[in-house]
Amino acid sequence: MKRRSFLAGLLSLTGPRHAWAQQPALPVIGFLNGASYELSRYLVHAFHQGLNEAGYVEGRNVAFEYRSAEGKYDRLPPLARELARLNVNVIVATGTPTGLPAKAATTTIPVVFVTGSDPIEQGLVTNLNRPTGNLTGATTLAVELGRKRMELLHELVPAARLIGVLINPTGPNLKPVLQDMHAAARAVGLPIHIVHASSEGDLDRAFASFVERRVGGIVIGTDTFFNSQSKRLGALTVRNTLPAIYQYREFVAAGGLMSYAGSITDAYRMAGIYTGRILKGAKPADLPVQQSTKAELFINLKTAKTLGLTVPSSLLARAEEVIE
Repeated sequence: MKRRSFLAGLLSLTGPRHAWAQQPALPVIGFLNGASYELSRYLVHAFHQGLNEAGYVEGRNVAFEYRSAEGKYDRLPPLARELARLNVNVIVATGTPTGLPAKAATTTIPVVFVTGSDPIEQGLVTNLNRPTGNLTGATTLAVELGRKRMELLHELVPAARLIGVLINPTGPNLKPVLQDMHAAARAVGLPIHIVHASSEGDLDRAFASFVERRVGGIVIGTDTFFNSQSKRLGALTVRNTLPAIYQYREFVAAGGLMSYAGSITDAYRMAGIYTGRILKGAKPADLPVQQSTKAELFINLKTAKTLGLTVPSSLLARAEEVIE
């Protein structure tokens, strides 16, 4: 018996032909992350919350292709191109360095970004209210709050005579972060000691430099690489008895003293909502870039006591959460 006849006979015996039809393929989201998913788990959860609000649940009516650069920026362009070749329905580019590689990878697949920088200055869009092309997304207050972080640190450590600043010289935010830090130093009337770090091996050397110069506190510049190293940075500040402030709660939960930034979880939730709307047919150009304006202060009271610091009641009253 010929193979084709055998298969036809088998089909006739096993029921109606429609029972063999494949189910429609689920739409696919390409999720590109600059940091590791282990460290970004709560942010991915916030994205899924927004996506669920828009009516989509992973595994039920939408699928995912996850890609992570693990804090190494040179991995982002090939990962973005890989997602474009898979012809996913939407690319979600999370973290400031991911937006431009995603934009370069495709002009047809919708891209939803999350960034802590000005998306116009970055070159992601030319207009926030009417983004042209295939990109839109959400921003959170991050880089522009460097001055406020410096002021908060100075309020907690008023005796400091020199402030250390940790910067990633290869990061996409280098210019605005440096400008913000110099303006912040002028505002509080203190000199700063800038140290560069762009790899894990640089961090120990950076903190050794801070200790050698006897800085009274550290402001860590906003950067996706530093996001991926939040736990290590928190441990290093405690080990070297250095009060420090960064942008996200993870740093504080890992032992860092303080964090202050816009609500990044809110921005990720907004990105999830936008992704759902695009899957339903909306065009990125019709979705204004959302700007999360909520700012959050987190304080680790246990670390403050370890460092011999008394946190003023005025700071405690303004904190979103005090970790004890």
